[in-house]
Amino acid sequence: MNILSILLYFGLSFGLLIIAITVHEFAHGFAAYKLGDSTAKYSGRLTLNPIAHIDLMGTIVVPLLLVFAGMPPIGWAKPIPINYWALRNPKRDIVIVGASGPISNIILAVILAVIIRIIPVPVLLGTVLIKLIEINVALGIFNLIPIPPLDGSRILMGLLPEPLDAQYASIEPYAAIILVALVWLGALNWILWPLVSIILKFLGV
Repeated sequence: MNILSILLYFGLSFGLLIIAITVHEFAHGFAAYKLGDSTAKYSGRLTLNPIAHIDLMGTIVVPLLLVFAGMPPIGWAKPIPINYWALRNPKRDIVIVGASGPISNIILAVILAVIIRIIPVPVLLGTVLIKLIEINVALGIFNLIPIPPLDGSRILMGLLPEPLDAQYASIEPYAAIILVALVWLGALNWILWPLVSIILKFLGV
């Protein structure tokens, strides 16, 4: 694949990734809002406007690195601001808020998979929808990795007893470096992509 083809592929994939990330982040903000925390709403993040969620490293740099490495583009957005102590039941609710993003991506993937099964769609549109399904599944599973700022870290922090949760959260300043290193070393091939493949096979994609 030449550079032009890579860039065209990245352009299409980036557009679909933005859709998946926007749904993902809105789900976080909506879950937090329903559980008592209005921080995302008042920060302008309880929105389906993708511009509010784009993160330079997670939404652009990492996906582009993955494309050049021959892998599907996935990443993360700017973390939704959460006031832990505003949640009605902080320890329980942070797990729900953390899980809501990946769950929303899997639900969207299931809906799209059902649509292309029951409604005849043009080949080109079907190809784009399949790519959107793949990106949603990959994004959902990727974000379950327990490294900040990914959602798996919020889930793990909610499950860890005090003071282990605070000690674990202290790795966040180094998280982007850790994630880029994992991507570059191909560590995601060991667990992430096989799990994504299993889910896609289950969805019939």
